[in-house]
Amino acid sequence: MAQSLGEIKEKFRGVLEQLPYLPRALALVWSASRSLAGFRIALLVVQGLLPVAMVYLTRILVNDLVAAVRAAATWQEMRAALIVAVVLAGIMLLSESLRSLNNWVCTAQSEVVKDHISSLIHEKSASVDLAFYETPDFYDNLHRARADAADRPIVLMESLGGLFQNGVTLAGMAAVLIPYGAWLPLILMVSTLPALYVVLASAVRHQRWYLRATVEERRAWYYDYLLTAGETAPEVRLLETGEHFRSAYASLRRRLRGELLALKRVQGFQEFAAGAVAFGITGCVMALMVWRALRGLITLGDLALFYQAFSQGQLLFRSLLQSTGQIYANILFLSDLFEFLSLRTRVKDPPRPLPAPSALTEGIRFNHVSFQYPGGSRAALEDFDLVIPAGQFAAIVGANGAGKSTLIKLLCRLYDPDLGRIELDSTDIRAFAATDLRRRMSVLFQVPVHYNATVRENIALGDLGSVPTGDDVEAAARASGAEEFIARLPKRYENMLGRWLEAGAELSVGEWQKVALARALVRKSPIVLLDEPTSAMDPWAEAEWLERFRKHAAGRTSLLITHRMTTAMFADIIHLVANGRIVESGTHSQLLARDGLYARSWARQMDACA
Repeated sequence: MAQSLGEIKEKFRGVLEQLPYLPRALALVWSASRSLAGFRIALLVVQGLLPVAMVYLTRILVNDLVAAVRAAATWQEMRAALIVAVVLAGIMLLSESLRSLNNWVCTAQSEVVKDHISSLIHEKSASVDLAFYETPDFYDNLHRARADAADRPIVLMESLGGLFQNGVTLAGMAAVLIPYGAWLPLILMVSTLPALYVVLASAVRHQRWYLRATVEERRAWYYDYLLTAGETAPEVRLLETGEHFRSAYASLRRRLRGELLALKRVQGFQEFAAGAVAFGITGCVMALMVWRALRGLITLGDLALFYQAFSQGQLLFRSLLQSTGQIYANILFLSDLFEFLSLRTRVKDPPRPLPAPSALTEGIRFNHVSFQYPGGSRAALEDFDLVIPAGQFAAIVGANGAGKSTLIKLLCRLYDPDLGRIELDSTDIRAFAATDLRRRMSVLFQVPVHYNATVRENIALGDLGSVPTGDDVEAAARASGAEEFIARLPKRYENMLGRWLEAGAELSVGEWQKVALARALVRKSPIVLLDEPTSAMDPWAEAEWLERFRKHAAGRTSLLITHRMTTAMFADIIHLVANGRIVESGTHSQLLARDGLYARSWARQMDACA
């Protein structure tokens, strides 16, 4: 008994802890759909009062019919009963009409709220620090937030509406019952307390299971992706891993399904027990009222009114509690959404940001910079120093994991260094607004995005702020080397790329890379950052592209990240990075003459190409 009381206390403590989320949920709904919410509230008030009117008119109708029977069914008595019956029929017709209208308004409101929540998730996902994407917890939270955005708003709308409407009806029913005994509304409430416990306990159990199951749900989604994505299809067939992944998916789903059904079995048993308690209390109260009717203390109309009011009140109370439980359950799940939306970025703009330079006069400087990725076991950069004079074309070379790509991420302020400063023209980049700083940079990342859009749109996405002209797009395509294969496409720059959205051209890896290069080069920025721009190019096309690039980027400060020394050799200066630091610097010929690590790496690459 002590244990059960402890469990009850724990569950209600959990309820109280979640209550602060209710105002946030209501504010979220109201901010997304003010006009629809106001109209729906008015509808619910009317719908809530109509059942009370029907119960009250039923009493009058029964008493009028009894009086008509006693008076040998005179027209005067029958006329009064017919009028009441017509009014009752009109209320029933109005109730059905309002129910249909309310369903439409509820659907419209829930769709607006769902879109609003999706917009908030998209906005937050696009603004949080890149560091969040380094942790599994972030993906768990994002998974729950995205999953909840699909259906939780609809359930929340229905539950809130049911709670409000049933509350209005219940208040009216209580007012009708009070003349027959002030204790009746209290008995009505007591009869539904077991149902309250069931809905709250079930909500808590389900939410705790959902939290535990998130990792396995995401793993099941991942197996589903492996089995259905075009990117994975060739290897799945070649390695014959389809059956392996199907088995893994089915095993996960079987376990998750079994756990969920076990929760539902417990909930069903508890709901049956709660219903039995309510049925017993209803039977006792109805027996008392029949006894009073037999003694002539109340009329048959009073008995009909009481039966309808008490039975409907009990159903309403249980429906009200069910709505409360659903609201609580949705608040539990929406707490994941609020937690996700409450994520705070660490890369913040200063209170009074300085304007980022539109053209560099001094250059870029990494000053004793140290950085370790969140959750990483070692530093990506450690006491790193680098100076790139304005207008210089510098190359960073080194083995995989040496910290080369980290330079671009730090320079773009996707992360902030743990120690040290990164400067543009002697000003710490943290003094600039992040968006202003990033507009000064043209960037090609190591794994570029393949946008399913036209060629022109793919390239123009690189500088939406200034809306590139057709000449700008074509000049960027020429500089990237993409113009040659674009000319072979049926619709050239208006040709669709990718096959996700419609039948477009699917490019090779190298062609996609050239489109991404064009997207980076279309932005007229003072700084150009390229991470492995020629990794997918044919070796004999590399030199030609680099010559074009140098002409296109003349006057700009360029940083090239590569592990291919045949690419780096065209730069003004080459910096060799190892273990998070620069170990050698110089031109290609100078580094070969030094006969150090660069020269040995060059010899190995040449031997591999021989």
